[in-house]
Amino acid sequence: MDMSIEKEKLLKYYFKENKSVSDIAKILGKSENGINYWMKKYEIKKRTIGEAIYLKNNPYGDPFRIKLPNNLYLAELKGFGLGLYWGEGNKKNKNSIKLANTDAGLINKFIEFLIKILGVDKKDIKFSLQVFNDVDPEKARSYWINKLNIKAGQFYKTVTVTKSNRLGTCKEKNKYGVINIYYHNTKLKNILIDMLPL
Repeated sequence: MDMSIEKEKLLKYYFKENKSVSDIAKILGKSENGINYWMKKYEIKKRTIGEAIYLKNNPYGDPFRIKLPNNLYLAELKGFGLGLYWGEGNKKNKNSIKLANTDAGLINKFIEFLIKILGVDKKDIKFSLQVFNDVDPEKARSYWINKLNIKAGQFYKTVTVTKSNRLGTCKEKNKYGVINIYYHNTKLKNILIDMLPL
């Protein structure tokens, strides 16, 4: 068994510096089994697999920062964003914030909510498009890129084409398809769910 390791060192590396057991073993010149032994002996609770994966994917901390509204506009924006997600968002997806709509103004408002209230970086938001078979997919993509002021690289490559049985106003409403907006972060998804009055 490895020689005694100070509890303070383990706490420092594991929690303050977010090192893995493997990292700590390399730093201290010990075996992973030895590190695990002393972690258990000191009753230091280890991260779950999910927490470890999240930390590995976000080594510099959360890629978002929740902001408290400090004026009426931001308070209203928060209320709008929560209401929109509560009514229209996909709450079953465990790892992503997802919402779909045909209205560019509404989608832009939700993007503003993500940025100004949830503190995400706009470039990290992804999109996909579902269009009917009588709509030009590239024209529809260009429409959304311009309306939302986003980059083509933020779109997933696949555009789903479905059979059109549309008549009247429905056809006009969907002439640029349904846009899906995604922000992939399990932790933020759970925070958002907790904000909802469910």
